[in-house]
Amino acid sequence: MNVVRLVKKAKRGSKDALMELIMAEKDAMYRLAFTYMGNEHDAMDVLEEMIVRLYENIGQLKKEEAFYSWSKTILVNLCKTTLRKQKKVVLIDNWQSSKEEEQMPSTDSNVQQLEISEMLSILNEHQKEAIQMKYFLDMDYQTIAELTNVPLGTVKSRIFQGLRKMKDYDGGECDERDRRTIE
Repeated sequence: MNVVRLVKKAKRGSKDALMELIMAEKDAMYRLAFTYMGNEHDAMDVLEEMIVRLYENIGQLKKEEAFYSWSKTILVNLCKTTLRKQKKVVLIDNWQSSKEEEQMPSTDSNVQQLEISEMLSILNEHQKEAIQMKYFLDMDYQTIAELTNVPLGTVKSRIFQGLRKMKDYDGGECDERDRRTIE
């Protein structure tokens, strides 16, 4: 697939070219959206909004080869904006469904997910974001830096500090070897 050629076609108004670009990375984009949103429905809503934004703004993209970095940055920003809006609105449906989930019997997978959620809950927003991108989405440090619009050193620091907090919380120890694996 020639990304530059497809982006040029999309800039000239080809919806098919834009959809071909998006479909080539649909799984990675969905995982990214799901990581932020935490459920399939919200992740799909944000992806739909991203497609609209890409279509409306693709003419502003200066470097065609940067399409995927640009589109994922838009996706991350849409996820953050949506989450901010959702924090302002508390739905009774969500409150009831969380009560129902509490009453469900737990399995090993559920227990493991709860432990991971609990560990992530002790981190600040930036540390949690960086660790999820690094370890859940398997992104490299540079990609995380570009998507979150922070320097590379800040990303490494957030991941190191987050891992240290999680180890301290879990009763483990963080030593210099952990720092070397991050660098």
